[in-house]
Amino acid sequence: MFRNAMPRYEILSADAMKTLDGGWRRLVSEIGVEFGSERALELFRQAGQKVEDGVVRFDPEFVLEQVAKAPHAFDLQARNPANSVHIGDDAMAFGAVYGPPFVREGDVRRDAKMADFENFARLSQSFAALDSAGGIVCEPEDTPLDSRHLDMTFALQTLTDKIYMGNVVSGENARDTIAMTEILFGGREIGREAIERTPATISLINCNSPLRWDDRMLDALFAYCEANQAVVVTPFLLMGAMSPVSIPAALTQQMAEALTGIALAQLIRPGCPVVFGSFLSNIDMQSGSPCFGTPESAIGLFATGQIARHFNLPVRSGGGLTSSQTPDAQAGYEALMTMLPTFLAGINWVMHSAGWLEGGLVASYEKFILDVQVLEMLQQEFTPLEIDEASLAFGAHDEVRHGGHFLGAAHTMERFRTCFYRPFVNSSDNYDRWMRGGAKDAAARAADVAKKKLEEYEPPPIDDAVREELTEYVTRRRRELGD
Repeated sequence: MFRNAMPRYEILSADAMKTLDGGWRRLVSEIGVEFGSERALELFRQAGQKVEDGVVRFDPEFVLEQVAKAPHAFDLQARNPANSVHIGDDAMAFGAVYGPPFVREGDVRRDAKMADFENFARLSQSFAALDSAGGIVCEPEDTPLDSRHLDMTFALQTLTDKIYMGNVVSGENARDTIAMTEILFGGREIGREAIERTPATISLINCNSPLRWDDRMLDALFAYCEANQAVVVTPFLLMGAMSPVSIPAALTQQMAEALTGIALAQLIRPGCPVVFGSFLSNIDMQSGSPCFGTPESAIGLFATGQIARHFNLPVRSGGGLTSSQTPDAQAGYEALMTMLPTFLAGINWVMHSAGWLEGGLVASYEKFILDVQVLEMLQQEFTPLEIDEASLAFGAHDEVRHGGHFLGAAHTMERFRTCFYRPFVNSSDNYDRWMRGGAKDAAARAADVAKKKLEEYEPPPIDDAVREELTEYVTRRRRELGD
């Protein structure tokens, strides 16, 4: 977990915030939001909201009353307490890519396999810059659809000892995630109490934008909120497709969708941990393809961080996003165009921090490593500078005096191993040495790093009895699901 104590970059004036506030209020009260769950609709009826044909028209003050019940920050426990994280305030936590059905390894683009999922979990465990492998790091097509969530959760629990995301494909999958989490944290009874006291999962609940929450996501939302597990309530907005093309309109819609989803979460269980989610970019107006790393998405990031703080909520956004098909220069600068605003905006929970390629269709081994390199450098850059008597190094000047050099100075000799960040992918060799080393570009060097990390990987220890109980649960549930 990284503490970003640098000042936040904010772009919305008080008048702009007031205008946006009026915009989401009009959306929720005049147009309303559709909820594809009778349980959700009944909760809103009982709370006095107008419900008609599955659409809820809200009193904005009611929404704000519910949102105010959510904690401004919360802790997530990992099975290794050293890897537990704080979500909110000045803390930033980073998870790997989420959801791609394909994998790229070198020049080969193919369907994702369970072996790939496990490898990405191992890589996530291997880098301290990442706080989590995430959830669906890739979608393993060689496992049965109805039960693959069991295998993925088992891999996250055993191959890493960091926090992980819950499965949200259905309410049943969410309940399986919760049951396995209870086992991991002390058994079904003790574990339930432990994870309700301090959440152990964080799960992505996406809005079916525009202005619709579908039944499967809501079923998962109910399951996680009832168990007091954290949920990331996220509008999915590609401007021009799922929202109007103007940034203010997209921000207004994002506020309407996120705040009404959070209001439902607080009706289910007042005080349950939530995150104001944002996935905001635009489409190419010529082709209709999604675009990432755009100036518009960066502006959306700055505004979203400010909006979430306005409502006193933790915020999710950002990542190493790109539309590029390979881990090339485009992939690098588009990812940085998203990740740098992520830091400047003070985002608390950052998904897709490593491995995202081709608009999220592909999880790439090389891009994973390159993203971690960028992430480490940004964490170094956003660590506040310490200025004290030792760092002023007056003694070094006294030793070297005029016209000398500091290579052999005592101050240098004491600090040369740690004074500068050392990249693990970058090459600073001269041309001849680079040629002798195979003239490898960044992607080729990243492939070497990934291979070496996987060869060196050692699984974190886990209690044998816990592993056995998890295995028995997965086996039983797979049989019950018909696989």
